[in-house]
Amino acid sequence: MIDYGQFCTVARGAEVIGQRWTPLVVRELLCGSTRFNDIHRGVPRISRSLLADRLRTLEEVGVVRRVRSGSGVEYHLTSAGEELRPIVMALGHWGARWIGSRLKRDQLDAGFLMWDIRRFMNVDECPEGRCIVIHFRLTDAPQGERVWWLVVSGGEVDLCREDPGQDVTLVVESTVRTLTEIWTGDRRHEDAVKARAVRVVGVPSDADDLWRWLGRSAFAETRAGRPRAGVRGRRDAAEGGAIPRAQDG
Repeated sequence: MIDYGQFCTVARGAEVIGQRWTPLVVRELLCGSTRFNDIHRGVPRISRSLLADRLRTLEEVGVVRRVRSGSGVEYHLTSAGEELRPIVMALGHWGARWIGSRLKRDQLDAGFLMWDIRRFMNVDECPEGRCIVIHFRLTDAPQGERVWWLVVSGGEVDLCREDPGQDVTLVVESTVRTLTEIWTGDRRHEDAVKARAVRVVGVPSDADDLWRWLGRSAFAETRAGRPRAGVRGRRDAAEGGAIPRAQDG
């Protein structure tokens, strides 16, 4: 681990959670991911060996508990780990309010975007007793990440990279940047549709409901309501909220 060589508890706390990738690993655990592969899907650019090392370190310091289950090994936050929730949430809100919105090309990640949408989808907003299949076509994503299917059935959400073989409810065609901007609160979906930056094909009533079904990032409201540059925003806009529990799958 990092060693700042100070007794200050800020320094000692940062030695645990300030390592590269560790805050994102903790974010995934807070979002409800418990299996190694699911955690890795949320932090796809970390190597699997380094992820295993980060999880081992978090276990050693008492943030994570490693549990054997019928399906293999799971990772669960301890009470100490759960206490990181407001810290991670505050960091996310701070970034949403004060960090520049223009994403660099290498910060656009189709796989992570779709994973984030899948786990925070507003399942309760989807019609009961109906299977909803949303086919995404991300026109500028790398080969192998251009087509995705979200399947909502029985209160569960599945993310597929191959055609699930079910009737498609809606087709959403967009660039990764445009869909990311909508998801993070940098752009209103109405504006993107009007500008033809995103196209939704299907029954008009379903197309109208799409954005209510999908929802937005946990930090989107803070992002959308950020203050103008150089202007101090309202304190309450940066406070509160909890990272929603992801759909387990």
